[in-house]
Amino acid sequence: MDSNTKGLPRDVPRHLLDRRDILKILGLAAAGALLARACSFEPGTGIKDPAVTQVTDLWHRVALAGVKRGAEERVLNRAVKDAAQSATGFSWLSKGDAVLIKPALNSGNPYPATTSPTAIQAMVELLKEKGASRVIVSDMSGIEHVKLTPERLKGSSRKLMVASGMADAALQAGAELYFPEEAGWEAFFEDYPVDDTYWNKGIMMPNIIQEVDHIVLMPRCSRHLLLGSSLGLKNAVGYWRTDSRLEYHKGASTIQEKTADANTVKCLRDKQRLTLTAATRILTTLGPDDGFVAQPETGLVIASESVVAHDMVSLAWLLENRCAMSEEEKAESRDPYQRQAMVGNLNRLVVMRLGGLEEAARAEKLLRNDIDSIWDDRVLNRAYQVFGGIPEVKLVDVGESVPQEVKEELLGMVSRSDRASSSEVQSSRSALNQH
Repeated sequence: MDSNTKGLPRDVPRHLLDRRDILKILGLAAAGALLARACSFEPGTGIKDPAVTQVTDLWHRVALAGVKRGAEERVLNRAVKDAAQSATGFSWLSKGDAVLIKPALNSGNPYPATTSPTAIQAMVELLKEKGASRVIVSDMSGIEHVKLTPERLKGSSRKLMVASGMADAALQAGAELYFPEEAGWEAFFEDYPVDDTYWNKGIMMPNIIQEVDHIVLMPRCSRHLLLGSSLGLKNAVGYWRTDSRLEYHKGASTIQEKTADANTVKCLRDKQRLTLTAATRILTTLGPDDGFVAQPETGLVIASESVVAHDMVSLAWLLENRCAMSEEEKAESRDPYQRQAMVGNLNRLVVMRLGGLEEAARAEKLLRNDIDSIWDDRVLNRAYQVFGGIPEVKLVDVGESVPQEVKEELLGMVSRSDRASSSEVQSSRSALNQH
């Protein structure tokens, strides 16, 4: 073991840390009780009732395209295009329009730690075929790699996109690249979530959004060490300026609810048309940058005009692949999200990087939640509230490419009827915890 990491719990992701971070997180762990007392917020008191009873008569189409394990890249390229065209008719796209593609570029690591370059290339090609005059691929990477302040910039999303393979794929297909941090602190505007939001103020979004007509969201299907999963709704973080990211992580007791609320800012509600994930590879542990990579016999491309319906299916697919891991794979894979103390301290580390030790000491406690079904996820539960209710998901198998048992399993997991049984399980858990 590296002498710098001696004494650190084995499931702390070392790639996030340098020597100074290790010393600080050990200090935070040792002083956890003091930090809790230093914070005027009592954990849990700011959380509204997460129960969702409202349903909607509207249904949302979620297209699935199957891709066999080991298939050539051209097969995935075709699957992306087919799934996209099954999910939306592109009536929103007029000749000459500008479209922004928002991938997941938390790091420079390859797919599935970041969005599939093949999927990016396919989407750029398709948008160009449909008449888009400009296609712009844009994101700002995570705080462990890139930090923008009013005075300076540290790190480069551009270099990370090159390392991931996305940059070459996008450029070869005729797209432009844009990285908000390169334009500086003032290259952002303030936009506002729903009125009854968990955010204390508006969210700082990149000016490039004001220059485009449409947005296509292209996340990945991944576990996440702080929130449990990283899907479409979580992908919004990549838009934000550093001060908005600081508020997000500092107000950690409602970070899940803030995730959903952030997707209701006006510019996204007005312009986001499609969410599409290439999920032929799934990061089933750790996340967002590393973890166990599952490669099912038939992978999926998941596409929908509704980010909420998309995430319901994407989370179900993540859970399905986590369950399919062997006992040996589970034993070898570290998963900090399973430990509340680890999650809390890692979030304080993020706050420290964003705003310093004083802000980390004042940060609220991040409360993790077990996600055994999609109905356990606080991000989605809040999304149902702010997007008008629990949608009825209609799965569409593109070209009969998805095995029947996969469709049935996913449909059962996203069905509203499954929510009732999941609620009974939660009630039983609560009763047990009281005794």
